[in-house]
Amino acid sequence: MSDTATNPLPNGVRAIAALFALCGLYLGIVGGVMVLRPGTVGMSAGAPLLLGLELAGPYMFLLTAVVGGIVASGLLRLNNIARHAAVLLAIAGIAMLVPSVSAATVMLQVRPLALGGLGIIVRSIITWYLSRGDIAEQFKTHR
Repeated sequence: MSDTATNPLPNGVRAIAALFALCGLYLGIVGGVMVLRPGTVGMSAGAPLLLGLELAGPYMFLLTAVVGGIVASGLLRLNNIARHAAVLLAIAGIAMLVPSVSAATVMLQVRPLALGGLGIIVRSIITWYLSRGDIAEQFKTHR
């Protein structure tokens, strides 16, 4: 890790990096199982994280796992590009969740509404936290 006395890694960045790493690990394992043993795991296993992209097949699982790992690694190294990528991925996730949350609201389905709302909340927190001035400054001053 790149913790220094003058510029320690914020705990929020650690948590967000861990979240990206865990999601990437999960998608990588599921994607690997899907490639090695077709039919063992259904494509719906990635639906909460891929938000419709799971229909592209197991290679989308693996590609998303690699992207998640790269973003997590970049966040731990206080790479500003990784911060921007994490924010963009979170915003894209919010945009992809809006239709399902709207449909769940209209149909009065509590579980999909709660899970979709939680997904929007988590992604909003990620976007807010990584966009804060003091956090963004730590990414810019780290070399």
